[in-house]
Amino acid sequence: MQFLCKEYQDGNPRVRGLVTDTRIHLVPSLNPDGYELAREAGSELGNWALGHWTEEGFDLFENFPDLASALWAAEERQLVPHQFPNHHIPIPEHYLAEDAAVAVETRAVMAWMDKNPFVLGANLQGGEKLVSFPFDTARSSPPTPAAARRPLDYEDEHPELQETPDHAVFRWLAISYASAHLTMTETFRGGCHAQDVTDAMGIVQGAKWHPRAGSMNDFSYLHTNCLELSVYLGCDKFPHESELQQEWENNKESLLTFMEQVHRGIKGIVTDQQGEPIANATIVVGGISHNIRTASGGDYWRILNPGEYRVSARAEGYNPSVKTCHVLYDIGATQCNFVLSRSNWKRIREIMAMNGNRPIRLVVPGRPMTPRERLRLRMRL
Repeated sequence: MQFLCKEYQDGNPRVRGLVTDTRIHLVPSLNPDGYELAREAGSELGNWALGHWTEEGFDLFENFPDLASALWAAEERQLVPHQFPNHHIPIPEHYLAEDAAVAVETRAVMAWMDKNPFVLGANLQGGEKLVSFPFDTARSSPPTPAAARRPLDYEDEHPELQETPDHAVFRWLAISYASAHLTMTETFRGGCHAQDVTDAMGIVQGAKWHPRAGSMNDFSYLHTNCLELSVYLGCDKFPHESELQQEWENNKESLLTFMEQVHRGIKGIVTDQQGEPIANATIVVGGISHNIRTASGGDYWRILNPGEYRVSARAEGYNPSVKTCHVLYDIGATQCNFVLSRSNWKRIREIMAMNGNRPIRLVVPGRPMTPRERLRLRMRL
């Protein structure tokens, strides 16, 4: 925060462009109670672990709704996307109950996400030196006939990796951070506490490294438009004050590069033929089975890797619009606006409902109409 403010005032063109063109939200601590406990205990002998949980005993990073498992269950029943959405999956009602085992901090963050149309996010952690991206949840392997013949002591749980539809984009975002870090890709020494799990790249899918359900990354991806990653800044989870300057130098360029990636892909506004914005319109990118929605002003942002994409905008009561959008390698999102025309499907559905959802009989020329047919004709007109 100090760096952005100072460099902006000093006229740094890169920082000025970033601050001017980007809505930047910064949260100093997601778990301030835990931080206070860790600070009082100090960083020696692993006392930082005291700050892992909230005062109520919640691990915040595993306290969000597990929407990934709900999505996969719906996929197995072939309900996606017509009966179960592939995006903006609603929060289960039991999770929102007052007596639910949900931390106050978790509820606050979920409300914050719903209020702001975030596009890109990172939660900063310590204890390792890598970038982790969704899915964090491991998908259970489907049962097989051979499973019945396995020995009783056979470990039956063999979760498999499930990549997100935006796997290539997540890898790009993770590499943008790791490659700009001064030491994150120097994995020849191994990981901080064990062998290197990143294939010498400094990045890893969460479920491959530390599978867990209910992470903020998975929730953010499946409930909002935001692509969220976890950045583990360094091996020491609670560095001494004398070490902070070097840690800042290690991560400074990575932080700037990562934030700049929000301007990669496509953006635009969805309006009707009168120029009025259409909120909650769905933006569909061909070949990626994960959609996003427009914000209250009809505007949208979709991070994509360089390439050519077939993109459509859809909204209730409107005919869809489709166009080809090109994403270049240079930073700067491609403008792709959509104008939707009104559809008569709403009126047709109303007529069908009055007709008992049965096909409307056609009037044969030369045959007298019954009173009911004349009534239906008037209704259609």
